[in-house]
Amino acid sequence: MTDTPKPPVAAPRPHSFERHGITVDDPWAWLRAPGYPDPVEDRDVLDYIEAENAYFESVMAPLKPLSETLFREMRGRIKEDDATVPQKDGDWLYWTDFEEGGEYRRWWRKPVAGGADQLILDEPALAAGKEYFRLGALSVSPDGRLLAYATDDNGSERFTAYVKDLETGELLADTIPGTLSELVWTADSGGFLYALVNAHWRTDRIRWHKLGEPVERDVELYHESDDGYRVGVGETQSRRYLILSTGDHVTSEIRLVPADNPAADPILVAPRQTGREYDVEEHDDTLFIHTNDTHTNWRLVTAPIADPTQWTELIAPSDHFYMTSVDVFADFFVVEGREDGLDQIELHWYDGRAPRRLRFPEASYVAGVGDNPEYAIDVLRLGYESMVTPGTVYDYHIAEDRLETRKVQEIPSGYEPGNYATERLKITARDGTQVPVSIVYPAGFPKDGSGKLYLYAYGAYGHAIPPGFSTSRMSFLDRGMAFAIAHIRGGDDLGQQWYHDGKLEKRTNAFNDFVDVAKGLIDLRFTSAGQIAIAGRSAGGELMGAVVNSDPDLWGAVIADVPFVDVLNTMLDETLPLTPGEWPEWGNPIEDKAAFELIRSYSPYDNVAAQDYPPLFISGGLNDPRVTYWEPTKWAARLRATKTDDNVLLLKTNMGAGHGGKSGRWESLHEAADEMAFVLWQLGLA
Repeated sequence: MTDTPKPPVAAPRPHSFERHGITVDDPWAWLRAPGYPDPVEDRDVLDYIEAENAYFESVMAPLKPLSETLFREMRGRIKEDDATVPQKDGDWLYWTDFEEGGEYRRWWRKPVAGGADQLILDEPALAAGKEYFRLGALSVSPDGRLLAYATDDNGSERFTAYVKDLETGELLADTIPGTLSELVWTADSGGFLYALVNAHWRTDRIRWHKLGEPVERDVELYHESDDGYRVGVGETQSRRYLILSTGDHVTSEIRLVPADNPAADPILVAPRQTGREYDVEEHDDTLFIHTNDTHTNWRLVTAPIADPTQWTELIAPSDHFYMTSVDVFADFFVVEGREDGLDQIELHWYDGRAPRRLRFPEASYVAGVGDNPEYAIDVLRLGYESMVTPGTVYDYHIAEDRLETRKVQEIPSGYEPGNYATERLKITARDGTQVPVSIVYPAGFPKDGSGKLYLYAYGAYGHAIPPGFSTSRMSFLDRGMAFAIAHIRGGDDLGQQWYHDGKLEKRTNAFNDFVDVAKGLIDLRFTSAGQIAIAGRSAGGELMGAVVNSDPDLWGAVIADVPFVDVLNTMLDETLPLTPGEWPEWGNPIEDKAAFELIRSYSPYDNVAAQDYPPLFISGGLNDPRVTYWEPTKWAARLRATKTDDNVLLLKTNMGAGHGGKSGRWESLHEAADEMAFVLWQLGLA
């Protein structure tokens, strides 16, 4: 693996700008092709990206046998003709399955009363001949006759909505391009609500489409004028009301309209108030409002739908229990949350009976309410897994307080949980904060510092990384490696305050936590410096960029997928799709000099230094609307020109995909296999 070709060079071109009296040099700004979001046509840009892809293929060529072995291992752990547990919704049972060898799902139903299976949507047929395919929203009309669904065939996340007659199998003439939302039917099955994405990839309008009418005549139910807000549509569990929502990362505003009369004046639940978030359910004309208005761990209040301003506290906030969601059913409601970072599920009754908390056997696990489409139920569908327990579907029989196992994830190549061990650790960060770590490793893993370890984190947007099960991960474990998840600040693993403590002016806590977790695992003799592979995606890719700048000697290999690394430039460009809505997360460097200086101090692209860097595998997507392709491209170019080592650096750009990489079960596994082979190569396990 030493005789590798020379990497391509993207020559710097002088470019700078001034903001807040500070001059910023950006010599690879030219890699952002003009005309975005139009397709990239600039030949210089495309030539460089294609040269990087060719270099990637040449460097990875000797690893192809290993990559294929890993792919076969991962595929062998997936049941090819898998199917979900059927779930009742009205007169029908619904489920999905995969055909043997199939890349995409098929969607089925059959009458509850008995009858033949009916294929309602055939994803393999829709994806045939396409380089990329993704199903977005999917919704059956209340009368059961029509199916509304939306698809994306290039990764740009601009979906086209269609309507299919389930009795005839024919598509109706109703086709709506440029959607980015759920498709929510009106009560009469005569139309549906959707959100339209504008030229800047921002959902700012909610419209009502009536079947048979031209799209140009769709009724606009709501228009959001604030560029930082995004709109969405939904429905209450009772299906009596349609939900018109808008908000950003810190503020919510919700309106309700009757499902049988969307043209009625919307009911405003509570006007937007910066920093206040809430979501809404309804039961017998009473609103159940889940909100963070008085506490970062949220509370539950009720209000009459006739006067939504009259809030009465039903469940007070807790310093220890983080209330994450509330599901309302006809005879009871369910509160989900986390306590000390572990999932909890509580049942509550309207008559004031004592709530019931479900108990699970393991010390670290993931549990949550599953697919429960009906309002009046006596059995609750749940999901459960852990780092050593495969995904399990339960039906919880409420009257009997009994869990019924409906399905356990099947691993065709075999799985013996006793071959692995898991722990939940707490490692002290530099400021004294205890950071949880979930770790799994093969039985007999040496804790003498000689072990190889893969460390993963995200740490942004209040998104927790659950300690769940992964069949792909077993290819590392079976080669003697440990796998750890650092539950760093910036996620909401330990509550919303945990999220707040890793954003805005506290953003660097996320980076420090990650580094300190790695050092803590070294101190605990799980591994040693240079024997740690690290990985992050999107905002987690920003994390990768920050920690390779700050502590390059710790890492033996780095995977940075669609990394958000050109943070300063992106947050300074309000024309980009996400930027205005991202300011509550990162700060607004256009108006705030302190935010400008802070972002500039950690933005990975702006802090590349003349130092040795670990081996890097960087990916991007040419059609990615979330992290634009030029972010990883510019970062790779600057790293190549600046770093002082001879370690390999790879940049792979998916030319026909977006933020999620390639679509399909097996195509995505090929990408995972390449990354895994890279890690094993760099850690000496190839």
